[in-house]
Amino acid sequence: MMKKRALIGNILVFLAAAFTVNLSAVMLHRINTVVLKEPSISLFRDELVACTVFLLFALDVRFGIFTRLKPLALKAVGWTMRIAVTLMTVALLFFAGKVTAGGLICNETTANNAIVLGMALENGKPTSELLSRLDTAMLFLQKNPEGKLILTGGNPDSSGRTEAEVMHEILAGRGVGENRMILEDQAKNTKANFRNSAKLIGAGEPVVLISSDFHMDRAVKTAQSAGFSEVQRMPAPSSLLYLGTDVMGEVVMALRELAFSSHPAPGRAG
Repeated sequence: MMKKRALIGNILVFLAAAFTVNLSAVMLHRINTVVLKEPSISLFRDELVACTVFLLFALDVRFGIFTRLKPLALKAVGWTMRIAVTLMTVALLFFAGKVTAGGLICNETTANNAIVLGMALENGKPTSELLSRLDTAMLFLQKNPEGKLILTGGNPDSSGRTEAEVMHEILAGRGVGENRMILEDQAKNTKANFRNSAKLIGAGEPVVLISSDFHMDRAVKTAQSAGFSEVQRMPAPSSLLYLGTDVMGEVVMALRELAFSSHPAPGRAG
């Protein structure tokens, strides 16, 4: 029994440590390259708190760190800490599963308009996630000969180009006509993306939402809160290298929204 616990604990410690290292590398890269540094720094800080919870849980499974002390009073405190860390770990995994499952749903049918959510540029260039969203947008246009894209994102880079403008340039280079693209280049976050898009196309008609798979669950809820009555999903696949970090970011955002339900919580664009 002890050998099995040690083996499981070693695996969990390795996974928690590897995940923390990968997340830190990805987020430090983004902080040094993206336009919106402050939201990325804030998100990174909260993600590290979640990683610490995972690591404490793994260390407790491996070494029983919370219940090693002998005095009864300290042992009681240790058990309280163990229960708290375990519950927090379960909550984080639950939300991570919910975010992941939300990105697996693809239910676009017949809609004339698709909203393509932007993502902060890195050194003035589109990220792999943003390019994947554009690939998915091209699939939408192929399936819907009369369809149009609403390209969103108003955070300019050092040259003054916004996410929406960069997407427009790329799609135009792929042969997409001007009559099939509508720019929404004023919004600074996802909520404003949808509010402005509703003014451009109206919220009463069905709309296809194109965003990264990890972002889909929260994006759909945000679109509905902005007044869109029928939101169909067309998730863009994301890189496995960044998926864990991006899912954790969505978990943090979901927990922030629960904690600050009466006040807007700081977020990330796209």
